[in-house]
Amino acid sequence: MINIIVQKTIDSLNKNNMAGFYVDSIAALHEVIRSLIHKGETIGCGDSVTLEQTGIFDLIRAGDYRFLDKHKFGMTHEEKQEIYFQNFRANTFLTGINAVTMDGKLFNIDGNGSRVAPIIYGPEQVIAVVGTNKIVSSTDEAITRARQVAAPLDAKRLGKNTPCTKLGKCIDCKHNERICNDFVLITGQFKKDRIKVVFIEGSYGF
Repeated sequence: MINIIVQKTIDSLNKNNMAGFYVDSIAALHEVIRSLIHKGETIGCGDSVTLEQTGIFDLIRAGDYRFLDKHKFGMTHEEKQEIYFQNFRANTFLTGINAVTMDGKLFNIDGNGSRVAPIIYGPEQVIAVVGTNKIVSSTDEAITRARQVAAPLDAKRLGKNTPCTKLGKCIDCKHNERICNDFVLITGQFKKDRIKVVFIEGSYGF
């Protein structure tokens, strides 16, 4: 049963021209994702622990889609760069979100912009899968969560040598491997429901 905080966040997203959904299981999540995409579509994606944990990458790989899969083993830097450009013309771009505010705003931190840029512009639709653990009360709390929780864990996952991987917190470093370069707050959309946020009950991703 959806709780009042999730419902309020979904209502706020709707007011900001973004669609909100809620599921209470991975099986239900897969059903919603299948309903939002169509056979033959070109599907792009950003890095996302949430998409990995919920099996969305595998769902797309097994389906009848043209998947711009940046996670294929042995890909060169140039091949990944080409996928980043192709993402802008995708029918659907799949992503996670670092934090969603109860007043319906999306906040992300990115290293080179390859994830946040297609969220902002390009793909016909963006589907974000978000654990209910990422709902916060304000923009300030969203920034704090992204910088002090998500970014250090992601930097560690990526094998970076930034101070946060050792300290477990952001100190606003100037390290050349810093992944906190792009701070993006999305407060609404011109095209109604282009961005769809699917909340899944539980703690997923960073």
